[in-house]
Amino acid sequence: MKINQYLDATYLKTLFQAGISEEENLFNLETLLSEAKEFGYKLVMIRANYIPFAKDFLKQHNANSLIGTVIGFHEGTYSIESKLAEAKNAIELGADELDFVINFEEFKKGNHNLIKNEVFEGTKLCLENSKVVKWIVEVAALSSQEIIEISRLIKEVVLENFGTEAAQKVFVKSSTGFYKTEHNLPNGATFETMKLIVENSKPLQIKAAGGVIDYETAVKMIKIGVDRIGTSSSKEICTNAISSKNSNY
Repeated sequence: MKINQYLDATYLKTLFQAGISEEENLFNLETLLSEAKEFGYKLVMIRANYIPFAKDFLKQHNANSLIGTVIGFHEGTYSIESKLAEAKNAIELGADELDFVINFEEFKKGNHNLIKNEVFEGTKLCLENSKVVKWIVEVAALSSQEIIEISRLIKEVVLENFGTEAAQKVFVKSSTGFYKTEHNLPNGATFETMKLIVENSKPLQIKAAGGVIDYETAVKMIKIGVDRIGTSSSKEICTNAISSKNSNY
């Protein structure tokens, strides 16, 4: 198993969230990009304003990692028009993959038509521009039944409007990693929530994000049907994989 090809190496904190300067932030980004060259990550997931810097760095260092960014991050409550404008800008900057935060709050209120329209419009834009799209459902904010329902909704919109051939370019993704939970409950992917997404989203692709910080967890996620893993622990996962007799990365 080439674990590196499952990894979306992630750095999404803003300067304010990280409490650091722009210079320090660029250093952190360059460190991530250097790791991408060394370990061959599938993708680096960064804020859109850093896409040109990342593209130049990867090109100069002959690295093949794709570049992804987030849309409507991290609350997901922005209007469809706002998200589409943000997505168009990211595409113009050169993003390969776009991870939209779905409006899960409206979904919880029962406004399913808004969600269907959001999924349709965002998916249409990405597919027309030959981009991969991922829909973040924020599992920590949803009940098990809601996870099942929203996974099925996304699948139905994609298959009914774009056909099975689109399934390889559309993901259902678990989490932003930024959602605030009570009582220290997990705010990202768990085996239980990922099984629900896998069972109700396939043949779409599946991404686990938030909480996958070690090689063993990553492998178990892949075995239950996950196609991609978003993590800020990509280096640690790859380093552990190298030392494992069961992996050549």
